[in-house]
Amino acid sequence: MEYQTITYELNDGLAIVTMNRADKYNAMTAQMRAEIEHAFVQAAGEARVVVITGAGKAFCAGQDLADGGSAAKLDLERTLRDEYAPMLRAIVNCPVPTIAAVNGAAAGAGANLALATDVVFATESAYFLQAFTRIGLIPDAGGTYMLPRQMGMAKAMGAALFADKISARQADDWGMIWEAVEDHRFDAHWREKAAHLAAGPTAAYTAVKDVIRAGWDNSFEEQLTLEAQEQGKCGKSRDFKEGVLAFMQKRPATFEGR
Repeated sequence: MEYQTITYELNDGLAIVTMNRADKYNAMTAQMRAEIEHAFVQAAGEARVVVITGAGKAFCAGQDLADGGSAAKLDLERTLRDEYAPMLRAIVNCPVPTIAAVNGAAAGAGANLALATDVVFATESAYFLQAFTRIGLIPDAGGTYMLPRQMGMAKAMGAALFADKISARQADDWGMIWEAVEDHRFDAHWREKAAHLAAGPTAAYTAVKDVIRAGWDNSFEEQLTLEAQEQGKCGKSRDFKEGVLAFMQKRPATFEGR
């Protein structure tokens, strides 16, 4: 696919997907959703970590209400089912670690796109906004699933009902994101963290993602069984042997990944 609304870079196992409609604050169109989905599927087969970020001053302003005609003509059920859901599945089901580098405003579906990744870094000047009730809608793009799991029911309900801005610092304090970072350090910081994951034991990272997510639905006994099964697989990997050897030799490990 020739990308027109995003850019895709791959270097040293790190794939960077950049939403590239800066003049529209990276508001999502049908084409952008398809391109993001394609990029994450591609990255799943060739990268060891994937970062999504935005060009310009914003991360993503959410749905472009002018895409496909007037807002009144939007078929939101179809759009969510046929366009958003495949994109979000590509992000959530990506076997390697995924990062959102939130460089500015993340509003509406743009906020929930960020929350669909494994780890969110945000510049301190950024904010998150569940803007939906401002126009008579409910949070979508996975927001009703992600928000209560990441920030608790009380904060999630308030964020959804009041549609107030949540600063990056608040989001950090509430457990909604991993880290708010000073603006002047932001770009170098998330790149350093992404490079760290790209050099890590990718198969173990995949197992971490799968087992932690399963814990929401499993009983304690089921989770203990799953941990044992997945740890058994990791314990047979070359990366485990390399990790132990590196520890004993007091040197950095050189992981092969998957």
